[in-house]
Amino acid sequence: MKGTPASPQCGFSRQACHLLDEHKIKYDYFDVLADENIREQLKKYSNWNIYPQLYVDGELIGGLDIMRKMIENGDFELKLQQLNIVQQTKDMRKYLESLINQAPLMLFFKGTSETPRCGFTKELINLLSKANITDYKTFDISQDENVRQKIKEYSSWQTYPQIYVNGQLIGSLDILKQLDEEGTLVQTLTGKQGITV
Repeated sequence: MKGTPASPQCGFSRQACHLLDEHKIKYDYFDVLADENIREQLKKYSNWNIYPQLYVDGELIGGLDIMRKMIENGDFELKLQQLNIVQQTKDMRKYLESLINQAPLMLFFKGTSETPRCGFTKELINLLSKANITDYKTFDISQDENVRQKIKEYSSWQTYPQIYVNGQLIGSLDILKQLDEEGTLVQTLTGKQGITV
């Protein structure tokens, strides 16, 4: 835009700010009058010779007329909602990754190690205890339905418990049972050799 929202330097920029403010749309701005080089380069980049230029998530939407039309017919609100959904998805993915990486061995199941809330969880805890694996963290999926559903999408694994080692999905209880039968459970989960008796 030309100028700032507090001090627009042309009628089109003033109208654009007013329109965005009127519809309570949060925005940021760059005053193209502050840098002639950027002003000219942006025209070339966008193939749009007039200001203001409206960008949403790095994509040129257009100028004042297009902005006005999109706001009037609801397309602008839809675009912002889609952007919000994308951002929420990115935020959820980051949150899930932070949970998965809380510890080298991370378990997602119903309940806690002390009070398992399903047979599979209890069986998993017993298997880990038998293998003398005690260094892990857990997340109780029954306490957060959103995480419970989204981590299934994230991992493309529909069942619980889910076991992660160094941020990588190992699988569920059946996989751990198989690893135990093969004698590789301890090494897979801890990176250490198990003790053969």
